Amino acid sequence: MTRRIVLFLTILLTALVTGVFWGTWFTLTRSLESFTPAEFLHIGKTIIANVAVPMRVLMPSALLLMVAAAWLHPVKRSASFMLLAASLALMLVTLLITLVVEVPIDNEIRRWTVATLPGDFEAKRLTWKSFHALRTLTSVASLGAFLASALFPFGPLPESSQP
Repeated sequence: MTRRIVLFLTILLTALVTGVFWGTWFTLTRSLESFTPAEFLHIGKTIIANVAVPMRVLMPSALLLMVAAAWLHPVKRSASFMLLAASLALMLVTLLITLVVEVPIDNEIRRWTVATLPGDFEAKRLTWKSFHALRTLTSVASLGAFLASALFPFGPLPESSQP
């Protein structure tokens, strides 16, 4: 029963994290160049303010629950466990992209005004856009791998696949 609760909560939180990234990419990021700098700053600052605190809770919680799911997994040498491990690795990549690339740019955007946009504004916006797309991809892949791990009963790996 504990494992099922952990799986459920992990799926829920991972879906919420992925949904934030997917929703932003699908509705906004693909069109960034069409916004004036003033529109970009207004929308960007609003989104940053809305997601900063909740994502500080959701993402680490999802990662901790993934670790708990791995710990509770009944067959460590199984395709199911390998998918779970891949899911965890992909979500860690998602976190690294967030912390190393996206958050520093977000922190700069918070200080910008239309009058103080840096000369490399368009390059920074493109960097943010590119890494946001990558982060979205890694989070969707992580969710998919975790769902496959949780939903499909894979038995042990064949002997030839074991080290």
